[in-house]
Amino acid sequence: MNAKATFIYNEKQTAYRFNDTHPFNQQRLVLTADLLRAAGALPEEAISDPVSADEAKLLAVHSAEYVAAVKALSEASPAEDWLRRAEQYGLDTEDTPCFPGMHEATAAIVGGSLLAVDEVMTGKALHALHLGGGLHHAMPSKGAGFCVYNDAAVAIEHAKRTYGVRILYIDTDVHHGDGVQWSFYTDPDVCTFSIHETGKYLFPGTGGVAERGAGEGFGTTVNVPLEPYTEDESWLECFKDVLSRTAAQFKPDLIVSQHGCDAHAFDPLAHIHCSMEIYREMPRFIHRLAHQYCKGRWVALGGGGYDIWRVVPRAWGLLWLEMSDHPIIRELELQPGLRLPEAWLARWQPRSPGPLPETWLDPVDAWEPMPRRREITEKNRHTKELATLYLP
Repeated sequence: MNAKATFIYNEKQTAYRFNDTHPFNQQRLVLTADLLRAAGALPEEAISDPVSADEAKLLAVHSAEYVAAVKALSEASPAEDWLRRAEQYGLDTEDTPCFPGMHEATAAIVGGSLLAVDEVMTGKALHALHLGGGLHHAMPSKGAGFCVYNDAAVAIEHAKRTYGVRILYIDTDVHHGDGVQWSFYTDPDVCTFSIHETGKYLFPGTGGVAERGAGEGFGTTVNVPLEPYTEDESWLECFKDVLSRTAAQFKPDLIVSQHGCDAHAFDPLAHIHCSMEIYREMPRFIHRLAHQYCKGRWVALGGGGYDIWRVVPRAWGLLWLEMSDHPIIRELELQPGLRLPEAWLARWQPRSPGPLPETWLDPVDAWEPMPRRREITEKNRHTKELATLYLP
């Protein structure tokens, strides 16, 4: 596989910050980049510096009224009239409160995802990773779920309009990728696939198997909602089986994937009990699909992930190791207990609120098995059968 990959990153993206106590903490970008540098896996020549998206690109997905509201609520002291109207734009909630500089910070994130598409589609890179992106809950006229602008949807629309490609969007976040799904629900040239914890118990409450697209887009929406406390084996069985059939039917020209890493057992905002193994295996599977169907064209984005110390740097690190075909990813096959770089552990352990893991993968053999494992697995298999009802 061609290992030509670009890492789109700028520490200024940590400016996307709601407040000091909010769970969405972009310090995880710094932790991840530092881990990869310490591992010798992120040379400076692999890094591309993004620029902000212009308003025309935002307006391809978001309404002019919403963009105006975001701008107005980004002021250090927004006008009272805009503050009173913030509710109708979803920007006054505990999850997604407006903050100074919000428009500029989010437009910069959108710009990174647009650059990822351009790098891949113009052949400058075979694969592109933009961990600052993946804000998949924002709607055309409303912010939601920690997301102000939907960079994934804007990047997909840009790929369609500029390069005329069919896009398979793969969302691995534990929360349903609702904003992207609804943006392309009737579009036959965009297939959205989302594996997530069932919305019966978790935000945003959508993503059932009956959501399959509408009109000309019927059949191009695929959802795999899994039971709480699902573990690695069941998660990966459902992911691989449904996604392989989805890709075979849709035959994309480009894959855009979202890599929220909040399905890990340590994540505080969900109830799935997976280990770092799924964050090694899912990128590997997507990588193969990209070469099978898209001549390798693969854009990957970040997403959720709220244990920023124990989970996110390792999960996103494994993603980049796979995309760049770094030797460490192969070494893990022979040494599952391979240690993280000592320099990284020494640098960040004093700042971490608890002990950092010392290995890339988790010692799952020492974990206590989940009760009801068999019942959960069977329920997930039934969901898998429903999800593939219209797939070959």
